[in-house]
Amino acid sequence: MESRLTSAPGEATVLAREAYGEGIRNFIAVGGDGTAFEVLNGVFPDALEANTQVSLGLLPLGTGNSFLRDFTDDGADYAVRSMIEGQQRACDVIQLTHRDGVLYFMNLMSMGFVADVCALANRRFKRLGDFGYVMGVFSQVAQLTASRFPMQTDTGLREEDPLTFVSINNSRFTGGKMMMAPQADTGDGHADLICVGEMGRFSLLRTFPKIFKGTHVDHPAVSQSRVRTLDFHLPTDVDVMIDGEVLRLLPRRLEVLPGVLRVRV
Repeated sequence: MESRLTSAPGEATVLAREAYGEGIRNFIAVGGDGTAFEVLNGVFPDALEANTQVSLGLLPLGTGNSFLRDFTDDGADYAVRSMIEGQQRACDVIQLTHRDGVLYFMNLMSMGFVADVCALANRRFKRLGDFGYVMGVFSQVAQLTASRFPMQTDTGLREEDPLTFVSINNSRFTGGKMMMAPQADTGDGHADLICVGEMGRFSLLRTFPKIFKGTHVDHPAVSQSRVRTLDFHLPTDVDVMIDGEVLRLLPRRLEVLPGVLRVRV
């Protein structure tokens, strides 16, 4: 087994791309969801274009480690055991085409309040781990606003009303233990679209604790749907949270790529 160490953000993508070019097809991301995101974008799209199967193991030593929670609460112990035992399962990957290129992710993408919270948590509360996201929520709620994220799904659903936030989910959890999409399945060929309409500050704070059990989706302002593709009609760049990283992008189209990755969990 060969290890390669990163020293700066984005370097895992470069190292994974180099390793893939050298013939390596089995990877382990040591870190959090952001590290796995970087590795994924190092092997894709090359693995897709070559129709090559790659596998990704996860050693959760990062801040949130949300993706792994779909399968276990035992964290690193489970991850190590599953890799030793050779456990693998097919995992969907979501392809996001934006104005300046293409990105791939396997956890979730959010815009609006969630992206704002993540940016704040990364900037001010990262040392607090999971609790940093909670602190981000309570700190950001004072600046709560709704925005429009016009989009249309492959089922014909159009969303043009103001939203507190929108989240497109391949897996269930975000921010550590927050169950953003309680019905999401990483291998079902769909993404779960969660749209949260306009909410006042008090309503949001009262509803927020329910996200730890996934019952926030019962709120009348929250809608759920399952999508394979999603076309965005945004007029300008927005902050986008993808797998724990906040990027400034102009999203164009999202597409679920069924079972193109093997995850060792």
